[in-house]
Amino acid sequence: MNEFAELAHEVLNRCDQLGLISQSPGMVDRRYLTPQHRQANDLVAQWMQQAGMQTWQDAAGNQWGRYQSHNADAKAFVFGSHLDTVPNGGKYDGMLGVIAPLAVIQFCHDQGIRFPFHIDIVGFGDEEGTRFGSTLLGSRALTGRWQETWRDLRDKDQVSLPDALKNFGSSFENISQAKLDPATLLGYLEVHIEQGPVLENQSLPVGWVTAIAGAKRYDIKVNGMAGHAGTVPMPLRQDAMTACSEMVLAIESIATEHAVVATVGRMDVKPGAVNVIPGEVAFSLDIRSEYDDMRDKALDAILLKLRDIANRRRVDLNWQMTHQANAVHCNPALSQTLAQAIELTGIKPLSLPSGAGHDAMAMDAICPVSMLFVRCKGGISHHPGESVTHADVQATLQVLQRFLDSYSQH
Repeated sequence: MNEFAELAHEVLNRCDQLGLISQSPGMVDRRYLTPQHRQANDLVAQWMQQAGMQTWQDAAGNQWGRYQSHNADAKAFVFGSHLDTVPNGGKYDGMLGVIAPLAVIQFCHDQGIRFPFHIDIVGFGDEEGTRFGSTLLGSRALTGRWQETWRDLRDKDQVSLPDALKNFGSSFENISQAKLDPATLLGYLEVHIEQGPVLENQSLPVGWVTAIAGAKRYDIKVNGMAGHAGTVPMPLRQDAMTACSEMVLAIESIATEHAVVATVGRMDVKPGAVNVIPGEVAFSLDIRSEYDDMRDKALDAILLKLRDIANRRRVDLNWQMTHQANAVHCNPALSQTLAQAIELTGIKPLSLPSGAGHDAMAMDAICPVSMLFVRCKGGISHHPGESVTHADVQATLQVLQRFLDSYSQH
């Protein structure tokens, strides 16, 4: 459809414009409750108003637009994603999930199409957790799960979260005003770049998401005995680094065997001298699956194996869990409607899980959720190399329009 071809160009142009709003010169870097956050909200609000939407910013700094139904008492269906970014990020992670639905609303507004329900679009202020270290602050405010302990969060400049909210024109005490009543909601659909290579490998522009993986993270520390690299014989060493090397390979092997994903992404070796046997190594473990029981079974096997390696190599082993999030499964009815919309667009409706976290994980606490993945070049994300094509954006808009048409007939 020519209308969607033109709108796809507009989506890409608007993502370019948002990509220029950055607190760091020469890169995309937009964090929660900064002047750049406000600037992005204002620009998105302007585009929402052009599409015939009522706009407001909630107490948590999330930007909203509503395309009203003729029925003032109707419930709302919500589209959304986040407007914050990681430092030196891309132009589509999060932003595409706000701008693409907005383009469809623009089409509906231009065509005089209304629905038996309100359509809300939300640009969440914080999903990445880049500024204060705790993720999903924007969406968790909507669910009533804002934590009192977040009062103590501070950014790298020692600005507290309450002070940042005050500077933004809100307050920590008023966050409860952002909470949504589940009785007013029909569901939530998040459009997001895949952040992986599956759609590209399958030569498909979009796919529907079955579940968002649940994750656990650990800090693991191994203590051996430091010694001179030239004087301690190999059989007598208690080398923390070689023990950790074996542990990392065991993690890879067990995760593969149990069909989960596990990553050691950080390692700190002490004392860190070229001529000293490492006496202490700390490393991270991130393990994920769309099925919590599979993840936990693999985790049990991993920890058992790490203990075995430590005993055999005569090193001490300690671990501490630092993060836990259960898997979220997308609503079957919404997923079926989404899959049918993909098929009606002439695209094979491929299903795939999400290994990354999304705002949909928080929204699942108050309404049914679903997700639509959009192909991105090379699966690259959280990087300036993020890229989507005009054709794939056009296909995304067509799928969203058909989804709304089908959903409105239920």
